[in-house]
Amino acid sequence: MRVNILMSTYNGEKFVADQIESIQKQTYTDWNLIIRDDGSIDRTCEIVDDFVSKDNRIKLIRAENVGVIKSFHELVTDNNNADFYFFADQDDYWLPEKLSVMLEETKKHDNSKPVMYYTDLKVTDRNLNVTSESMIRSQSDHANTKLVQELTENTVTGGASMINHELAQLWQSTNDIIMHDWYLAIVAAALGELVYIDQPTHLYRQHDSNVLGARTLSKRIKKWTHPNLWFEKYWWLITASQKQAQKLLTENLSLMSEDDKALVTAYVNILAEPKAKRRQILEQYDLRKNKNYHTRIFRTLIITKFAYKGKK
Repeated sequence: MRVNILMSTYNGEKFVADQIESIQKQTYTDWNLIIRDDGSIDRTCEIVDDFVSKDNRIKLIRAENVGVIKSFHELVTDNNNADFYFFADQDDYWLPEKLSVMLEETKKHDNSKPVMYYTDLKVTDRNLNVTSESMIRSQSDHANTKLVQELTENTVTGGASMINHELAQLWQSTNDIIMHDWYLAIVAAALGELVYIDQPTHLYRQHDSNVLGARTLSKRIKKWTHPNLWFEKYWWLITASQKQAQKLLTENLSLMSEDDKALVTAYVNILAEPKAKRRQILEQYDLRKNKNYHTRIFRTLIITKFAYKGKK
């Protein structure tokens, strides 16, 4: 069994050594770590090179800056020779049993179809002091495993996820993707299986330079004090998730079930429908968010189009 761990780095000198060391401490040891540096201008490559010189399982690719999504896409497509692919963020810290736990779970599933596996994680401060024992429970209420859930809200964190070879082969392009973890999750849910393992397998470090991060009080206060930004962000998430869902119809239509085609088509086109039809679609497919109050907001916005800046 070949296992590739894929890491994209960018100006990660503060924490990348911790992350690599945590990977080296895994109880499962037969892995390859492929690091694509996305044009760092700090000491990231120098730090990684030191690990490369001492561990032949580690490889560094120096590349131009293309952003996190395209960087991970290149890592997957250019190293498409494994049975399983783990995504690693430069600033997290993996618990020792992470690889073993997730690879053991693969024995329970049919990997001739596209499958994505993901776990819970512990949220920490910059010094790895735990601030939340479960990111899933504190922020998402529950973990998504169905397409209808994942279309509207992502519960998969990239650094807590792994994809099999069949799913890796289906990642064709990066246009209209909100984030690679979310897109691959909906592909897996639509065409194969999205599997959640209810166990934290790594520490999710929160600091000022996170590309994306856990929801924090400061982020919430900013939204409360700037409601126009809140509505703008909410509508962006809705419309961007529709475009992301459209990729399923564009790139994978022939592989989808008729029921999933109908679900995705309804979600993609819902804002073009009359008000009564929008309400009907929401109820028919039970389109929602993970928490009840978010569902009320989501459905109210869809029905009323309040503050919507697209086509009325």
